[in-house]
Amino acid sequence: MLPDPETPICSAKGCRSAAVWVLAWNNPKVHTPERRKTWLACEEHREHLSQFLGVRGFLKETVPFAEWEAREV
Repeated sequence: MLPDPETPICSAKGCRSAAVWVLAWNNPKVHTPERRKTWLACEEHREHLSQFLGVRGFLKETVPFAEWEAREV
């Protein structure tokens, strides 16, 4: 079953689950300090993706998707 095209999907390779977390990150060698790139994560992949970014010093914030969306309004 394909997900609804309006449903945000987890950024983990091969995962098609709905995203419930936003991982805001920044590569200081490439981006200005205020710039935030985002990965989306399902519950299952949140920790793995957070660790991947965290080890590199890129992870800035992990926020529930609904809260992130509310900020955008």
